[in-house]
Amino acid sequence: MTMIPEASMQLYLHLPFCRRKCRYCDFASWSGREARMPDYVRRVIREAQRRAESLGPQPVATVFVGGGTPSALPPDLTTELLRGVFRFFPPEEGAEFTVEANPGTLTPTWLEAVRAAGCNRLSMGLQATQPELLETLGRIHTAEDAAASVRMAREAGFDNLNLDLIFGIPGQTRAMWRESLDFALSLAPEHLSCYGLIPEEGTPLKADLDAGRLVLPDEDEERAMYDDTLRVLAKAGFVQYEISNFAKPGRECRHNIGYWTRKPYLGLGLAAASCFLTEDGGCLRETNPADWEDYARVVDEKASREAETVPPEDARFETLMLGLRMTRGVSEKDYESTFGESISVRYGSKLESLRQRGLLEHGNGFWRLTRRGMDIQNSVLVELMD
Repeated sequence: MTMIPEASMQLYLHLPFCRRKCRYCDFASWSGREARMPDYVRRVIREAQRRAESLGPQPVATVFVGGGTPSALPPDLTTELLRGVFRFFPPEEGAEFTVEANPGTLTPTWLEAVRAAGCNRLSMGLQATQPELLETLGRIHTAEDAAASVRMAREAGFDNLNLDLIFGIPGQTRAMWRESLDFALSLAPEHLSCYGLIPEEGTPLKADLDAGRLVLPDEDEERAMYDDTLRVLAKAGFVQYEISNFAKPGRECRHNIGYWTRKPYLGLGLAAASCFLTEDGGCLRETNPADWEDYARVVDEKASREAETVPPEDARFETLMLGLRMTRGVSEKDYESTFGESISVRYGSKLESLRQRGLLEHGNGFWRLTRRGMDIQNSVLVELMD
């Protein structure tokens, strides 16, 4: 299997520390493990060095620091981590560099540390504004905390800010969602991510739903929330560029677009995933262990990561699945460049059938979902499966 040289690789750093784990979160993250922070930071730097030995040190097109709660890491350790990793994988000139942060954990000193490291984009989890919904989600902040954090970020010089919001929360009404949207807009972010809640197995929230202690809004109510999102944000000057993501023109998240367009990426840290493209259009995926001791063995003893080879036939469908999340759709030119064949060779009759039924549209070299197609995206993808 021949790998393509990673000329425009993206970088993801995972920080698994939280002040308190949210009740809906199934990511690799924990609270009460602050004592492990120094050792973890040095191990991630060591992993970067090991990766550079095999891949070669190289600049990266985007950086995304996620978690967990990256803003829970003390400023001195944040500086140590970023300086250490960037010795091997520095952001290239003009790179987008995002760090996630949670209201209630931001401090001017931490903001100064990430700014000094080159961070030019913050992503903050607002999620909701009503105290009862924030309690249901297990959030540690209030709406007022979020507003204060935004002001703090602006004062630190950040001019590119995303806010995350969740709709479909147990107990949430359409009026509550509109209130959260309006509050978020009052903070003047450049980007908004609006996700429908997905109750994940193994989380306290899912246990409450299964036991009947909480009840989700019905499908019609959740659909109305999404429709309100499209209408309100369009009126406010936001462009929808992906099913759940909206930005002021030119402020789309380049790192996430890289995922949806199958750019190669390197993940460092606990449970972080990497993806390296192969010349036949497939890819090699590697995932770090989510267990602390197993991750230490991967870094210190060069133990094997979980690896999966994605053959070209699977990568073709994955290209459609990811590309159709975006409102621009799937590029015929990029597809042919990757796989050496026109998209119509493998999917032409299926694409045309979906177009005739008003679920897909075709123009300017792209296949994209219609508004109706976005509503039943999963059904469209099932029809496109080989």
